[in-house]
Amino acid sequence: MSRGVSLRGRLLRRLALLLSLILLLSSFSAYWSARRAADTAYDRTLLASARAVADGLYADNGRLRANIPYVALDTFAYDSAGRIYYQVLDLQGNHVSGYEDLPPAPPGTPRTDDYPALAHFYDAQYRRQGVRVVSLLQPVSEPQLNGMAEIRVAETQGARERMARELLIGTLWRMGLLSFSALLLVWLAVNLALRPLEALRREVAERASDDLQPLPDSGLPREVLPLVEALNQFNERLRGLFERQSQFIADAAHELRTPLAALKARITLGLRAEQPEEWRSTLEQVAQQGDRLTSLANQLLSLARIESGARAITEGGAQRIDLSQLARELGLAMAPLAHARGVALALEADQPVWVDGEPTLLNELLNNLLDNALAHTPAGGNLIIRALAPSVLEVEDDGPGIPEAEHERVFERFYRRSNLGHGAGLGLAIVGEICRAHQARISLHQAQPHGLRVRVEFPLSVAEA
Repeated sequence: MSRGVSLRGRLLRRLALLLSLILLLSSFSAYWSARRAADTAYDRTLLASARAVADGLYADNGRLRANIPYVALDTFAYDSAGRIYYQVLDLQGNHVSGYEDLPPAPPGTPRTDDYPALAHFYDAQYRRQGVRVVSLLQPVSEPQLNGMAEIRVAETQGARERMARELLIGTLWRMGLLSFSALLLVWLAVNLALRPLEALRREVAERASDDLQPLPDSGLPREVLPLVEALNQFNERLRGLFERQSQFIADAAHELRTPLAALKARITLGLRAEQPEEWRSTLEQVAQQGDRLTSLANQLLSLARIESGARAITEGGAQRIDLSQLARELGLAMAPLAHARGVALALEADQPVWVDGEPTLLNELLNNLLDNALAHTPAGGNLIIRALAPSVLEVEDDGPGIPEAEHERVFERFYRRSNLGHGAGLGLAIVGEICRAHQARISLHQAQPHGLRVRVEFPLSVAEA
């Protein structure tokens, strides 16, 4: 059996994925930031070298010459990361000194605003390797020369890349350590946060199977309280269900014990009888007692079916049912019985009346209402079934009615208004349970001039609401 996904593991995995994504994006950002920092640092050196070369420019017989200082020449030596190149161009752009083929600045290269100089920085390819180049325009004002000379100094990218790499690695180490620390802190925080749930789990696991007392909520964080409250409410409903079932079993056992004992006693007396007439009388009484037991058993089964029907309604299994059609079908089925008892049965259902419900339970509800009304309507009386819009069902008779003081009690299980009656006291109890399952409101009213009117108001159908 699957144990589900760990909340701790899910949170840590998602956080690790998020931190990895942030780390990846930050790596790109850190690399470009480190490269810009390296460019800024090495561009200053490039410009200083170009100025050192510019300081060595002089005029000789109308021509520009370059006297490269020793310090500048020392700068152009090989180092551990790459090499530096230079070139000097005169006022007409002719080569004066240095390497002849250094690449010029691309068209549109902007002049730098970072330094007070007429300088352009750009990247280029030279001798199959990437270089960073500065082009410095140096004013020349001599008796025979007047204009701008250009000094180009190029450096291979090795030193810059090494510096950027070192900065990136340092940044990634710090970010990695920070991410690991964050994961560790989250893991510790989650463990601390889950401790109340673990305590709650142990509390539930150590309980006896029949212990439905409310779970303690003292010392629990506010985020866990709704869960505990929901569990306590569920336990309360479950305890109520068990209590109703226990009470129902006790009542059913009591109700069945008496007629079964009477049935056994009647059979015992019949076996002792010697005359056929006594046997026949005993058999007739046993048959009547058997009919009452059958009716009681059927009603008990009906109560058991209500539980499953209520679950079906709760789980979305309700169907759209026309109360007018239901009343018409049951009215036709009950018509012969009503006629045999001398009761006039009428139906008032002029239009469809739609409700959402479980067909078997609604059929049981109306059938019990009609049985109860027929049992209490005298010969020559009237019984009316009504299906009224928008969602009302009524059964009215002109029998003796029920006193208002007993309107609530008649819906209790095994309640009888008179010990002389033959019923088990379950008919209206079944009706009340079915109404609760459908969230319907049932009420009893005095009929005019006498009798009882039972009114059931259902919630509006979803299609009609």
